[in-house]
Amino acid sequence: MFARYELITIIRLNMIISQDTTIIITGASSGIGYSLALQCAERKAKVALLARRFERLSELSDKVYEMGGQALPIRCDITKSKEVEASIDAIIERFGTIDILINNAGRGYTASVEHTTDEDIRSMFEVNAFSLWYATRKALPIMRIHNKGTIVTVSSVAGRMGFPFNSAYVAAKHAAIGFHAGLTAELAGTNIRSLVICPDGVETEWAQVTENAPIGDLFSKGIRYSREIAREKNMPLSPLARMKSPDDIARIIIEGIENDTSPLDIFTHEGSYERSVLAVRDRNEQVNAMYPLYAGMQKAYSENK
Repeated sequence: MFARYELITIIRLNMIISQDTTIIITGASSGIGYSLALQCAERKAKVALLARRFERLSELSDKVYEMGGQALPIRCDITKSKEVEASIDAIIERFGTIDILINNAGRGYTASVEHTTDEDIRSMFEVNAFSLWYATRKALPIMRIHNKGTIVTVSSVAGRMGFPFNSAYVAAKHAAIGFHAGLTAELAGTNIRSLVICPDGVETEWAQVTENAPIGDLFSKGIRYSREIAREKNMPLSPLARMKSPDDIARIIIEGIENDTSPLDIFTHEGSYERSVLAVRDRNEQVNAMYPLYAGMQKAYSENK
């Protein structure tokens, strides 16, 4: 049986983060999630911090309190639905409500399609896609009661276009975009928004802790080779965005949350929107534009096999 939801005229309630705002951040122990927690703490918010590495959460929790916010650190494996549900129950018991859910946790891996194992596929989808349902389906009913809230999904530019040697990650981040698209359709006519964030390169530990091997090393070597390949073939260099810091991305996310007229699909790096549109309009042209990088990464990968 389908649940019945009454459509309500959109009032456009600005979601200004303050001491009255309760925020859940998954993957809060490092990178973008860590920066988000501190920037929310600057606004005196109540921040629930979810991650597997509890010692890092404890340190972050102390910083949140020092900055005037409130923190609830919770050890949680977001690939386990029961752990996620229990965590959100604890958050509601502590803070009483949920205003913002930021599905930030994510992980990558390095392998060609033919070297991608069943375990790789399962792991990438559990972390980057399945977890979105676990957290959102538990938090969303609370937001519906109050007819306000924001759900943020941190996907990737890899959710819009392809990169070599991490196909299951690319597929899972495309699934995250699809999750956002479906959720947005279900929330039409309410004061609850779904935002998806599509970062390009970010200066975090993420690229060095990918499963199987650090994909950051593969990209770095592939970029170096791409310059040689472009020169040899008399081609332009592949269009690449400048790296940004996790603080930069966190600021963009908060700006999107607090601006109720912001795009629902947010691209954080210059040029990434245009490259993503090209991938949809003409993937052959997009692949040709990225060929020096792709070929450079192919060469780098082959050297390690």
